[in-house]
Amino acid sequence: MADVKKVIEIIDKIAVDIEEQKHFLTELDNVIGDGDHGINMARGFKAVQEVEPTFADKDIGAILRTVGMKLVSTVGGSAGPLYGTAFMQAGAFMKGKTEADIHDFSGILEKMIAGVQKRGKAVQGEKTMLDSMFPAKEALDAALAAGEDGKAALAAAVKAAEEGIEYTKTIIATKGRASYLGERSLGHQDPGATSFTLMLKDVADLA
Repeated sequence: MADVKKVIEIIDKIAVDIEEQKHFLTELDNVIGDGDHGINMARGFKAVQEVEPTFADKDIGAILRTVGMKLVSTVGGSAGPLYGTAFMQAGAFMKGKTEADIHDFSGILEKMIAGVQKRGKAVQGEKTMLDSMFPAKEALDAALAAGEDGKAALAAAVKAAEEGIEYTKTIIATKGRASYLGERSLGHQDPGATSFTLMLKDVADLA
């Protein structure tokens, strides 16, 4: 599925796409959050891009851990600790590995979800990034169990994550700044679920 070179390519594509979508992500956050999700995420991944030249001699675990550390130190708001923890947990899972297959990616998602849950003290159904992460993981595993190949499994994961975004429009936020809005948060999609799905699409497109 991916070697070190491919992982670097995916991370760079995520950085480029986050930069391109930063205003859209921020607009989403303007409605139900602090209004800084896209700007903060773009700043974080710009910092990641700046250290990409050091990635070539690292294993996948070390690369993911470095991404996480950069996000924690440069992304403001809740997204920095959440995504930072997610990537660091994924890095710990992939420690010492220079190649990753689709089953490794399932494990990566599992560790990322666990990291977000622990750091954010959140569960599925609270209008957070978990509402895309959980369905993506479940769809990926179901596709693999059904004998689908990696590409098909990733496509299923993306579709489920996109459906998760739509689901966030139908529920009231109970975590973070969005929770202050109560029922006024209905009808609006979660920025974190959106940025996670953007990243997942890049994995599916390039892996």
